[in-house]
Amino acid sequence: MCNHGVTGSDAEHSRPAKTGGELQAVLFDMDGTIVDTEPYWIAAEYALVAEFGGQWSDAHAHHLVGSALIAAAAYIREYGGVPLRDEQIIDRLERSVIASMQQAIPWRPGARELLTTLRDEAVPCALVTMSYTALAMTVVDALHAEAFMAVVTGDEVTDGKPHPEPYLLGAARLGVDPGHCVAIEDSPTGVASAEAAGCVVLAVPHHLEIPAAPTRTLAGSLTDVTPASLRELVRRAGG
Repeated sequence: MCNHGVTGSDAEHSRPAKTGGELQAVLFDMDGTIVDTEPYWIAAEYALVAEFGGQWSDAHAHHLVGSALIAAAAYIREYGGVPLRDEQIIDRLERSVIASMQQAIPWRPGARELLTTLRDEAVPCALVTMSYTALAMTVVDALHAEAFMAVVTGDEVTDGKPHPEPYLLGAARLGVDPGHCVAIEDSPTGVASAEAAGCVVLAVPHHLEIPAAPTRTLAGSLTDVTPASLRELVRRAGG
């Protein structure tokens, strides 16, 4: 399913000069886009900080939405008073979220249906998430076997979102031009990453507001998104 032969540095060299044309692939964020895991992450953060006697808030939690886990861990240590190494914080959070996911996977409306339609129309898809491999595979394994031709996870990249590396790497693993891909995101951090990579961006805000801008298209959900509408986004971007 995944081609792990392309490095982050290789992806950097594939950044396009122009966006638009024909749709070559769709690059999906995961948390908040395919599955509504943010409440699980936030609950795990509150529990971890409370364990060490610190104080947490929804403002802190929302600040971390879409961020690389290594950056989130450093933030939790500083603002939550958690005296653990980055790797230990990430491991504790991830194990909590995986346990919650094993009880119930909170699918976002229209996500699975869109993935199925894209497969039926032979449009390649990649998962580009800042969650680490163990959690990402919990979601991938619950989808149909051909949902993703490539997967990029937070533990595989040098620079996480909002850096462009994750989306550049996702496009490189599919062998496509990022400028001919639609990236589907739910957070400002993820949108910034996809736009910096040169992707055509469809933003579906969920927990955080995403302001309108000429560089992105906003949608209320994925329920009315189709391969045809994604092709139109790419054609318009190249016009």
